Amino acid sequence: MSSVYEYRPKFIRRRDDDRVREPGDLACDHLGCSRVGRHRAPKSRERANEFWNFCQEHASEYNRRWNYFAGMSDHEFDQFQKEAEFGHRPTWTFRAAKTDQLSAAMRNFQNGRRADAFGLFGRDGRVKEAPRERRLSRLQLLSLEALALEETATAADIRTRYAELVKRYHPDANGGDRTSEGELERVIRAYQTLKSAGLA
Repeated sequence: MSSVYEYRPKFIRRRDDDRVREPGDLACDHLGCSRVGRHRAPKSRERANEFWNFCQEHASEYNRRWNYFAGMSDHEFDQFQKEAEFGHRPTWTFRAAKTDQLSAAMRNFQNGRRADAFGLFGRDGRVKEAPRERRLSRLQLLSLEALALEETATAADIRTRYAELVKRYHPDANGGDRTSEGELERVIRAYQTLKSAGLA
C-alpha cells in the first residue's frame, strides 16, 4: 500500500514527561525516575490531602496497584458507601420528636382517628372562629369612661350601669333637684353612643 493512504494524526500530543526536567519542575517521586512529576496521586486513605508527584507512566502504574478500600472491613465499606450518598457530610432528620403535637396528630390521622392536636375544630368538626378583639374608637372609650366602665365591659354591664346612673342623677330621684341634670345628659349621650355602635 502506498504511503498516501497512511494514517497521520492531525494533532500529535507531546508528552511533557519526556522532556528534560528544569530546575523549577517537580521530580517524579518514583525511585530512580528523573522525569517531571506532573501527576498527583494520594499517599493513603488516611492522608487524603497529601500527594505523590509522578510522571505519567509511574502514575498509571501506581493507580493500577493502589486500592482505596484495602484494609476496610465489610461494615466500614458499607458505611462509606452510605455516607457517600451525602458527600460524607453530616445530615439531620426532619422528623418531629415523638412527643411533638404535630407528629401525634399525624399518627392519629394515619391510624384513622381524627385528632385535633391544636384545638382548631369544634365538636361538630367545623373550624372554630378566633375570638375577635374588640377595637373601640376614641368616642366609644370616652363614653365608657363617662359610665365609669372598663374597655372590656359587656352589653349587660353597660345597661346595668346606665340604669343605675339614670336613677342616681334623675331629678325625680333627687326630690326635684336639677343640679345633676348635666351629669344625666352626659350619661344618656354616652349610652346612646354605645348603643348605636352595637355595644349595649
